[in-house]
Amino acid sequence: MGVPDEEDLDLRGFDFIVVGAGSAGSVIARRLLDSTDARMLVLEAGGAQDDAASIVNPPQWVENLGSRYDWNYQYAPAPHTGNRTIPLARGKVVGGSGSINALVWARGNRADYDGWAAAGNPGWEYESVLPLFQQAEDWEDGANEYRGAGGPIRVERAKDLHPVAQALIDSGLSYGMPYLDDMNVPDPLGVGPVSMNVRDGQRCSSWRGYLKPVADHPRLTLLTGAHVHRLTFAGSRCTGVEFERAGRGYRAGAASEVVLAAGAIDTPRLLLRSGVGPAGDLRRLGIDVVGDLAGVGQNLQDHPILAGLCFEAEEALPAFNNNLEGSTFFWKSRSDLPVADLMFVSVQIPYVSPEIAQEFPPPPNSFVIAPGLMRVESRGQIRLLGAGADAPVEIQPNFLAERQDVDALLAGIELGLDIASQPAYRKIIRNWVAPSRPMTRDQAVSFLRKSCLTYFHSAGTCAMGPGPEAVVDARLRVHGVEGLRVADASVMPSITSANTYAPSVLIGEAAARFLAARPPAGSST
Repeated sequence: MGVPDEEDLDLRGFDFIVVGAGSAGSVIARRLLDSTDARMLVLEAGGAQDDAASIVNPPQWVENLGSRYDWNYQYAPAPHTGNRTIPLARGKVVGGSGSINALVWARGNRADYDGWAAAGNPGWEYESVLPLFQQAEDWEDGANEYRGAGGPIRVERAKDLHPVAQALIDSGLSYGMPYLDDMNVPDPLGVGPVSMNVRDGQRCSSWRGYLKPVADHPRLTLLTGAHVHRLTFAGSRCTGVEFERAGRGYRAGAASEVVLAAGAIDTPRLLLRSGVGPAGDLRRLGIDVVGDLAGVGQNLQDHPILAGLCFEAEEALPAFNNNLEGSTFFWKSRSDLPVADLMFVSVQIPYVSPEIAQEFPPPPNSFVIAPGLMRVESRGQIRLLGAGADAPVEIQPNFLAERQDVDALLAGIELGLDIASQPAYRKIIRNWVAPSRPMTRDQAVSFLRKSCLTYFHSAGTCAMGPGPEAVVDARLRVHGVEGLRVADASVMPSITSANTYAPSVLIGEAAARFLAARPPAGSST
């Protein structure tokens, strides 16, 4: 994997340092190797193993949750979700969260990107980013107006649908939804098979598609198990990083730029620890201020998913397949909305929260219809709790803090139960499990607060834009700091209205283009 022994480490002469070999970082490193003559250091805190069955075999992805491939973060308790601690999986392996997630390739809605541009980020409108999506993809049907072919990420429809996945499609159709043969059309509204990043039946992550094939490149040094503790600065210019590996401390410099691609939790944490963030908060922790940026760690957004509407099957369900889902639909919680705000998946296992399982114990032969809210109003934050290298952070998403989110998910519960009442599902459902009977509004509110979990789509904590709460500009440069960019889901000013993996790959593609076009180090332009 291009990883030198400890005694052979030569940390001189790098043009770029990329922190994180995940969904975006792997993209950046590969594209810069291909388009420049730069020398690169890529630092990944996770491990090197990438061939575990839970990583490569789609139906086993849930085995990664809480495993040694998971950093096992947690969302802090909040009254809106019953003061529960909610597990937040983050990938602790090359490929990052893209190596442990549910393998869904979903761009979201064109309005997501047009909204980014309208918020003061020119070049991010849908028509501008579409070519970047296309160059990333190898769509099974080949290139067309909206899809790409020959890219590093193989994308295919779920095949041989499981009965509960097929029932979601058939029930959506009988409910009146359009059929979507491709869930990545510009304005998805309807039901169909999920698009998955798989090749030959195995996960095709950013790591496996982009960086692993060139891991031995002579201009690439990739270090796993490398924990970056802080950024180094000369005045307001970022000059490199300090990191620890195998119990030893190191310092590495970058002649051109440092790129943070550590994700929406660890990127802001590293910035805060390095003195880039709200000045008052940093001074209270005894951290010297390099850049006073109020937005670092703010604007946290995630998609809540209800786990879940659970049903006992009439007959023994067959073996799990695809990504344990296989089908999905986008729909509106209110008919007057301009775009879909709900995304449902069928889950082939009884995927319910511990609180729902205690109240409604699911039998083993059961499955779930899970509503997720994709356009959230609630905003949270990340707060650094100490100045040390291992200081923890409090991660608070504020799920369900806004009434609009509660109302939308209540509509989602009602819609999910309507879908479960369609003929295709009635044929395979023996009993309702959770809930066991129709609910009043108060009961439904209690249900959603107990069943609310995360889609693992943390985003927004280093938002892109021109305003006082923004952290990076439209070319992903950190405001007020030279030689430093952020390129991961943290830069989203507003979260996309579907899974965030494909947009994170897009952000990596965009960052690589910006970096390749920058003037050489020392240039006056």
